[in-house]
Amino acid sequence: MKKIGMSEIAKLANVSIGTVGRALNGGGRISKDTRERILKIAQRVGYKPNLAARALSLGRARVRIGVCIPREIHYYFDQLRDGILGESQHYEDLGVQVIYRPTERLGLREVATVSEFLNDDLRALIITPGDPQGLIPIIDEAESRNIRVICVDTDAPASRRSSVVCLDAELSGRLAADLMAKFAGPGSTVAVITGMVQVEHHRTSTQSFSDAYPQFCQGGEVIEVVEAHEDEDEAFQKCFDLLGRFKSLAGLYVTTVNCLPVCRAIVARGLSGRIRLITTDLFKEMVPYFKKGTVFASIYGQPYLLGAIAMRFAIDHIVCRRALPASHYLSPQIVMRSTYHIFREMLPSPEGDMGRDAQELGRVVSVIEGGLL
Repeated sequence: MKKIGMSEIAKLANVSIGTVGRALNGGGRISKDTRERILKIAQRVGYKPNLAARALSLGRARVRIGVCIPREIHYYFDQLRDGILGESQHYEDLGVQVIYRPTERLGLREVATVSEFLNDDLRALIITPGDPQGLIPIIDEAESRNIRVICVDTDAPASRRSSVVCLDAELSGRLAADLMAKFAGPGSTVAVITGMVQVEHHRTSTQSFSDAYPQFCQGGEVIEVVEAHEDEDEAFQKCFDLLGRFKSLAGLYVTTVNCLPVCRAIVARGLSGRIRLITTDLFKEMVPYFKKGTVFASIYGQPYLLGAIAMRFAIDHIVCRRALPASHYLSPQIVMRSTYHIFREMLPSPEGDMGRDAQELGRVVSVIEGGLL
């Protein structure tokens, strides 16, 4: 089949090739009606731009994408980072360059770190908003400078961000509530361990679970919501105290990626297998807790895929001029003892941990981390 090019579109639209180019690239003076007519024709005939040529026209220095995500909890955010950087590597020949400035923890010095990106001549910025209210003016300023902001893993919905890519938090909470009702039985009291309710994903999944649990569990009640602020010591101590105060507690739902201290608190209280624990993360250190029955199920967040999709959206928008979707939500998956071994996080790395570190250092050729180069 003959490849459809700009000259064929120009003939169909009865305009010059230059006009087609301006319509497809979003630049130059052209009427709105003409632009829309050309874009409809291009879509109808399945026009696909030559990415290499487009990259040359953009210039290597112009395809710069900023990334600001947390380092901790690293079990989860390492996967998110690898998805982002792994996807960007496919487009290095197109001049894509990633400026990577992580924060130490979700929300920690986040506003200052994201602000630094405004002077980096970026085309897009991928962030995980831990302080969505504080980030609103920074995100809005970035958008006013034509830096498209894509939130990943969680959202800043009151801002002018262009897109969000995350797990469906409302569905995750309802799914966890449905499972918990079946695990715990009628009349059971349960509690929620979350990170920070200011974080959109934490707030939404916590609220969804709290609303749905009494619907799925006859006589059931959510007796407390505990904020652990993504701190392992705080999560352990608060959970240990919670289990001591409520002797009849039947289950815990952890809405954040910080389940290990909760597992340790349950074991320390001698309640492994008696407290129905539903988590939201997945990593190799959880295997013993799956095997001994401490973790009943996990609502899998697919962080690698989230990162890859966010980066792909950014590159498609910059290089191919594709419109960014306002939102893209992944459906949660249930992980249990019988299935945890099939998921990406559990598959053995050919090189082991040292291999992962070597791969990360290799990416420095195309990834600039603040202060590293």
